[in-house]
Amino acid sequence: MIKILFVCHGNICRSPMAEYIFRDKIEKMGLGNQFHIASAATSTEELGNPPHHGTQKILSDLGISCYGKRAVQIQKKDYAAYDFILAMDDRNIKNMRRILGEDKNHKIYKFLDFTQEPRNIADPWYTGNFDRTYEDILEACDSFLEYLNQEGVLGGMMI
Repeated sequence: MIKILFVCHGNICRSPMAEYIFRDKIEKMGLGNQFHIASAATSTEELGNPPHHGTQKILSDLGISCYGKRAVQIQKKDYAAYDFILAMDDRNIKNMRRILGEDKNHKIYKFLDFTQEPRNIADPWYTGNFDRTYEDILEACDSFLEYLNQEGVLGGMMI
């Protein structure tokens, strides 16, 4: 089983959007039982809160439910529990390293590092642009799936 943790600042905008979109893609590929997918925050600001209404709208428009999701914070033990810990931006990585310690097993990546144009995924909490965040996350999901396929993780299944 491949375990993936998506991480952003508050776990109410970007990381739950990535969690649910990636999970939906995996389910539609018939690979849902081969993955454990979750998301978490680096901060404590939004703990216990549901996804932001902008994220909920994007997911709802896609026919994806995030019902029951509540913000949680990444914990030191998560480093051992996950194969990939995918941050939305450089600041998330800095904060994750403070919480998790050294990345000795090379599990921490910026989510858009798997694309042709590595960059940060802007936080729509500040930009208000949930559509742009969705476009970046969709690009990152597709590129990450392509990476997993090239690495043989998906069993050669064409994506």
